[in-house]
Amino acid sequence: MENKLIKIANNTNSFLKSFIKKQKKSELISAMQYSLFPGGKKIRSKILLDIGVLLKVEYKILIAIGAVVECIHAYSLIHDDLPCMDNDKVRRGKPSTHVKFGESTAVLAGNSLLTMAFEILTSSNLKINEKIKVELVKKLSECSGHLGIAGGQYLDLSFEKKKIAKSRIIDMEIKKTGKLFSFCCAAPLIIMKKNLKDINFFENIGANIGLLFQIADDLIDFNSSSVVAGKKTGKDRKKGKATLISLLGHNNAIKYSNKIKFKIISDVEKYNLNSDNLSETLDYILTRNK
Repeated sequence: MENKLIKIANNTNSFLKSFIKKQKKSELISAMQYSLFPGGKKIRSKILLDIGVLLKVEYKILIAIGAVVECIHAYSLIHDDLPCMDNDKVRRGKPSTHVKFGESTAVLAGNSLLTMAFEILTSSNLKINEKIKVELVKKLSECSGHLGIAGGQYLDLSFEKKKIAKSRIIDMEIKKTGKLFSFCCAAPLIIMKKNLKDINFFENIGANIGLLFQIADDLIDFNSSSVVAGKKTGKDRKKGKATLISLLGHNNAIKYSNKIKFKIISDVEKYNLNSDNLSETLDYILTRNK
């Protein structure tokens, strides 16, 4: 599994470095590159590949779409770490972007990564039908804005130190984390011109993968050390974050995550696809410590 992630990370980073190198230089490039590289484990891109390979989408296209996803993810992390948001000073084992470059530069670098994602997606070098590109842009926009990542972060902040119902926590976590996984699962079907019913079906699979990922991330905050995780841990309890762990308890949250994993695999197999690679990725998500 680690070797697969390393290969995807290397290919994605090579794509991004090449894309940035071809652009005109600006004062924000350093902050953008700082947040992108070396980057995380590329689990979102791995999910994209898991689904895309099953549907026989060209590998180079999947890597390009993965680069798009990583730009969106990096932008969201920069903004999440800001003092006006979660105020996290460490990310991926190094100072957060706003600590390294200042708040204003971090905001602008995040904005630039968000827009660069759409530059990549609409580039003439990406050999996808123009109509399909429009569909991908529309789907990514929905997953990134007020109905997705941004809206989820708003709810995450507004739920602090409040008693929140399970259904609302799940809705928040699906928006905050699940929507980008939804895009990863839906994109291969959009590229292969599958029908709307199938696209929606895989979006729901992605939402559940995102929910699983968020529970695993919250468990890391609960169990792991800051040194191992590469970011401050124990902050959810300190800030009174509304999580499934705080609501259900540690052991019940683990049981719930296993139930979600079973549903994800069951749904993929209903589509008559081999779930081995995806199952391996889900196991990795559940057992990682950073």
